[in-house]
Amino acid sequence: MKFIVLNGSPKGEKSLTLQYVKYLKKISKEHDFKVLHIASQINKIEKDEELFNGMIDDIKSCDGVLWAFPLYVFLVCSQYKRFIELIFERNVQEAFENKYAASLSTSIHFYDHTANNYIHAISEDLNMKFVDYYSADMYDLLDAGKRKKLACFFQLFTDAIHKNQDSIKKYKPVKPNRLMYKPQLEEKTIDTSHKKIIVVADLQEEEHNIKKMVNQFSHILNHNVEIINLNTLSIKGGCMGCLRCAYDNQCFYEGKDGFIDVYKEKLMTADILLFAGAIKDRYLSARWKMFFDRGFFNTHTPSLIGKQIGFIISGSLQQIPDLQEILQAYVEWQGSNLCGIVTDEYEDSSEVDRALYHLASQSMYYAKKAYIRSSTFLGIGGMKIFRDDMWGRLRFPFIADHKYYKENGIYNDFPQKDYPSRFKNGFLSLMAKIPTIRDEIYKKRIKDEMIKPFQKFIDNINA
Repeated sequence: MKFIVLNGSPKGEKSLTLQYVKYLKKISKEHDFKVLHIASQINKIEKDEELFNGMIDDIKSCDGVLWAFPLYVFLVCSQYKRFIELIFERNVQEAFENKYAASLSTSIHFYDHTANNYIHAISEDLNMKFVDYYSADMYDLLDAGKRKKLACFFQLFTDAIHKNQDSIKKYKPVKPNRLMYKPQLEEKTIDTSHKKIIVVADLQEEEHNIKKMVNQFSHILNHNVEIINLNTLSIKGGCMGCLRCAYDNQCFYEGKDGFIDVYKEKLMTADILLFAGAIKDRYLSARWKMFFDRGFFNTHTPSLIGKQIGFIISGSLQQIPDLQEILQAYVEWQGSNLCGIVTDEYEDSSEVDRALYHLASQSMYYAKKAYIRSSTFLGIGGMKIFRDDMWGRLRFPFIADHKYYKENGIYNDFPQKDYPSRFKNGFLSLMAKIPTIRDEIYKKRIKDEMIKPFQKFIDNINA
């Protein structure tokens, strides 16, 4: 069988993910593998029509497509995302139709599910037969048991092709939004109280809903809003994955474009941030993805702590729960507060107006109160993954992260350091081995004992 591997790493041949592909090639000599370096060559692919068409011809002639990529900020990297956009923009979806597909990703399992779900859904949007995904930890290939799993995954992939196996679709096609938003400008505005408000927006077409929604939001706040257009902001390229930032947060692009200055001087000093853009396929644009990826010069340290963040989205967000989760998770992980998400998924423009007014009002109210909502698993779980790996195997090369985590007490919640609980657990576990004591605890006292500290605390209020 002939397999096309779409390499989604900006590192090209030096990709860690590609080492997994090379392993599969070594143990599957009966199959042919051709690797197309999508992410590392995206600028050339976009400009060179012959190169792009040659890749499409390779896909047409293959038996299976393996999407192989590292995780970049909840998803694939911006360069890979741009290639997916080109497939739809240039109407070459037919080349992918009825091809068998699988995905192979590498990460530390920080939101690997949202990235794999995205590729799964894109494959189905292309009418491919998606078989399965394999989400590997960065170093799984060095473990014999994990190699066995990887080999089994690929065997299942080849078996599905050999048997002409049916695939059951998991995702429904996204139906486009039809509302042509016509804002009704009113005199009713909101006092901004000297708060610094920044809107970062992907503004391309003057008449597009997103442009009108951003203008309406700005009008509601007396135009005391600075709008940064991603399409005029100087961004030379996407994150290279070079890890030069790992030592001291100094980016490869430092001084070469305007991104870092804008991020530090505008976003990091704002009180309220609004991110605005239109949905392209099942995410925002590749330009937006580039913006989020380039923020990785801060590596795994939150850089927008205490900000009020909202989103203005044009498109069918309600049909894409993974994107909703990504937006919420991004805000929670940053230590910020999600003020709300406004879309144009309404029957009438007046509903969009009301939603934008509510978002502006809530953003100002939360900013005045300095309110940060408590985090859910999305923020807490993600941060614990970072904490564990920065303490352990990734302390080097991520020296800047380790320093930040140590100075800001992020390591302090390790359960190993909770000595009172360790002593209590050990003592009570020993006592529970005695039948009479075990019965007393589990049958009579456990519910009362669990709430006793809270009752004592509440009783002492105003005492």
